[in-house]
Amino acid sequence: MFAFETAHRSGLPAAVARLVTAWALLGGVVLLAVVAINVVSVVGAVVWKPFPGDFELTEIGVAVAVFAFLPYCQLTDANVTADIFTARAPKPVLAVLRAVAALIAFGFATILVWRMYLGMLDQKEYDYTTAILQVPIWWGFVPILISLALLIAAAAVTCLEALRETRA
Repeated sequence: MFAFETAHRSGLPAAVARLVTAWALLGGVVLLAVVAINVVSVVGAVVWKPFPGDFELTEIGVAVAVFAFLPYCQLTDANVTADIFTARAPKPVLAVLRAVAALIAFGFATILVWRMYLGMLDQKEYDYTTAILQVPIWWGFVPILISLALLIAAAAVTCLEALRETRA
C-alpha cells in the first residue's frame, strides 16, 4: 500500500508507518473537505447565501488536519531542521541528534496527550459547543488525541532507528 514508508521497516515499525501514512492521508481528506466548505460558502455568498458556520468547521478541520500530519512528519524526518549547523557533521553525530530530537518529540507528544485529554474532558463536562452549528467542541479533540498517540509511536520508531544507526 505505502511501500516507500515501509521499504526499510518490518514488523511493528512497518505497521506504525502504514497507520501513520493512512492517518495523514485522512488528514488530507479533512483539509480538502474544509476547502470544499469554504468554496461552497464563498460561492453561496455570491449567488444566494453563505454556508452557516463555515468558519467553525474550518477551525476544527484545520486543527484536526495539522495534528494528523505531525506523526507523518516525524516518521519521514520531514520536520523543520536547521541543517546549516549540521551540514558537515559525520553520520553518527547526525544519528545521535535525530535520536535526541525523536526523544524530545516523544516527550512533547506524551505531555500533549495528557493535557489535551484533560482539556477534552473539561470541554465535554461543561458542554461547550460552537456558536452557530452547536457542534460539541470536544469532538475535535478525539482525532487530535489519536494523532498525538500516533506521534508517540512514530517518535519511538524513529528514536530506535536513529539509535540503531549510531551503532552501525
